[in-house]
Amino acid sequence: MREFQNITIDDTTLRDGEQTAGVAFTLEEKVAIARSLDAIGVQELEIGIPAMGAEEREDMRVLTRLGINARTLAWCRMRSDDLSLCSDLGVDMVDLSIPVSDQQIRNKINRDRDYVLNAIEYHVSQALNMGLEVCVGCEDASRSDHQFLLEVAVAAQKAGAKRIRFADTLGVMEPFGVAKIISAIRAEVDIEIEMHAHDDLGMATANSLAAAVSGATHINTTVNGLGERAGNAPLEEVVLGLRQLYGIESEVDLSQFAAISEYVAKASGHPISWHKSVVGEGVFTHESGIHVDGILKDPLNYQSVDPNSLGRHHQIILGKHSGTKTVCNVYRELGIELSRREARAILEQVRRFVSNVKRTPIASELTSFYQSVTAGTRL
Repeated sequence: MREFQNITIDDTTLRDGEQTAGVAFTLEEKVAIARSLDAIGVQELEIGIPAMGAEEREDMRVLTRLGINARTLAWCRMRSDDLSLCSDLGVDMVDLSIPVSDQQIRNKINRDRDYVLNAIEYHVSQALNMGLEVCVGCEDASRSDHQFLLEVAVAAQKAGAKRIRFADTLGVMEPFGVAKIISAIRAEVDIEIEMHAHDDLGMATANSLAAAVSGATHINTTVNGLGERAGNAPLEEVVLGLRQLYGIESEVDLSQFAAISEYVAKASGHPISWHKSVVGEGVFTHESGIHVDGILKDPLNYQSVDPNSLGRHHQIILGKHSGTKTVCNVYRELGIELSRREARAILEQVRRFVSNVKRTPIASELTSFYQSVTAGTRL
């Protein structure tokens, strides 16, 4: 396991995030996302694919001229025609991606392993001559022969690449396997190692954390976990997990992240699930009487994360599992002090309501419950 140090977040919301089926950001949205991520301390942004066309390249030029602090990357296939399109974009680094699994080498690009090694030597040199720093993107690295992957890493370093990207392209890895191969790569080369995890098996965050503690220097993320198929490692989960579990800093301040999360959700057309970790509405929402009682006594009883650190707050709602203490607390926030009898009567109404309507009552409905209870008392 590595000696802990800071991790660099290379966010790819504007590249892999936009590759989510049905997502297409406008230039205005791209600019807003780039500026927002830069403002919270994200150090690198992968901003697009030059081969997509002239409009994409012009958007990338706009982004590189914003004057933000974050370094910018372009994603390219490891081909001369792709690379030539980067000459006037103003990006700091190019990710030259090439398959490294036998499955994709043979059945996607119809080549062999020698071709991959020769391509790395040739195209890394080509990019360096253009004044670009180079990340060699190892596509489908998780399904590669790992001895060959080590040869690829050595070839990348020898050619002058600054970084290699280990791409779990199909999201098929688990943390123990990630730790083993990242440690092996780190023992073989001195260049930067970036982890690019997909969430097909629900382990993108865990795999990213495993990479970070095993020798990786950079983690690819997206806001809200956008990305191909099941998505990429969510920025918010990776940053919080690194800090909370390992004391590893990424220089990203999540206290303003809630607004970014909401903006990206709206711009992408992909709403955030109610129970999505870190950013979902339900993360700091409590209903159960036992939990609410514990939260009111000390939030640490049932929360491991301070919501204020994420720009959020606790929310206590009424539902089937609420108790009379919770009822009194919620009504107190509405400026109404309840007797125990009133609280019990209202709780019965709340339970009937949520069973029939399938949601928690809003303030006006709570007021109506109170009025019906007190009206009975006056009679």
